[in-house]
Amino acid sequence: MALEMQGRSSDGYAMDWLSLSLYHALAMLWATFWALVLGFTISGVLQVFVSKEQISRAFGQTNLKSVWLATGLGAASSSCSYAAVAASRSAIQQGAALIPALAFMFASTNLVIELGAVLWVLMGWQFVLAEVFGALVLIILMWLLIRLFLPKTLEAQIRQRAANQTHENGHCHREHPASPGSGAADEHEHELATASSSIGEHEERKWTRVAHAFVTDWSMLWKEILGGFLIAGFLATLVPHDWWEGLFLQTGPPVVRLIENALVGPIIAMISFVCSVGNIPLASLLWSHGISFGGVISFIYADLIVIPIIIIYAKYYGARAAAWITAIFYVSMVLAGIIVDLIFSALRLIPQGPRPPSAVEHAHIIWNYTSWLDVAAAIFAAWLLFLHFKARGKESGHACH
Repeated sequence: MALEMQGRSSDGYAMDWLSLSLYHALAMLWATFWALVLGFTISGVLQVFVSKEQISRAFGQTNLKSVWLATGLGAASSSCSYAAVAASRSAIQQGAALIPALAFMFASTNLVIELGAVLWVLMGWQFVLAEVFGALVLIILMWLLIRLFLPKTLEAQIRQRAANQTHENGHCHREHPASPGSGAADEHEHELATASSSIGEHEERKWTRVAHAFVTDWSMLWKEILGGFLIAGFLATLVPHDWWEGLFLQTGPPVVRLIENALVGPIIAMISFVCSVGNIPLASLLWSHGISFGGVISFIYADLIVIPIIIIYAKYYGARAAAWITAIFYVSMVLAGIIVDLIFSALRLIPQGPRPPSAVEHAHIIWNYTSWLDVAAAIFAAWLLFLHFKARGKESGHACH
């Protein structure tokens, strides 16, 4: 009887933590759904109205103009981390320089509007400002580190290895040629062209094209978003508060604490496997349990050095090149987090006082103003889906993503 009672107790505990973890994840999705729809819509508008053909012509050279254009183009072209890596490799295959290609890859996952919207909702405007400023700092640091330390022979090897590879399916999405002169530096252009090929680019209504971009972005990122909420929900339920507080230095010299937190942040991201927008809920959890401001920023940037992405780097460019790219990105992320922390501290922009409770742990599904925003977002998203599938219905022999 005792064993039977113990078994029932264990089963009940398992169901309790499982249901609570899923509830945390669902509540977070409920709180941020409207922001996701808004971000993806704005991203789609930028993809439709921004002329990539002229902008991407400068990708073949490494200079200030080409790097900033690549950064802007990446910010206008939201991607999941895997798709961003594939698009960057395609750009290199077609003659793009390494630094603009990496700048595009970073910006397309860390400077996208949907990430900023979710970050604002969960953590506040200070983190959005730090994310944007720190991203620009990181790109400059990455550029400098590549110039100073990356062997020239290795850069040539990366280019040669990419050129020798045939276009094949990437980790999560199809890869498409990206030519600096053709404006296909990322896979979105091909996705949109495929979706509207039977109707004609010049005859298709603008909002229908936005709908295609909206659906493409959702289809690319839903796994990362859902994975981020689920991982954050399970961590909020299963990991004791003392463990989080012991992971990051919270006492001692401020400089030592700042450096240690910035070093640990990306390592947590690497082993969590969460990328793009999906790591924001976990960032909220880390902030509530003691990580420094700069540590949060360095953690958010680390979606491009998670373990599966490092394996893809090795497949694309070789193990030695993958190690160099990962190391350069890691150092850039740590330094960017430290610099952001120092500057925002000097400007008194870092939130002070007791840390707010984690949005993950204290999220609830209740009817309030957020619910009305979610309903409006759902109606608008349904309209975009209608436009998307209506256009698909008019196609003859072409499949939309």
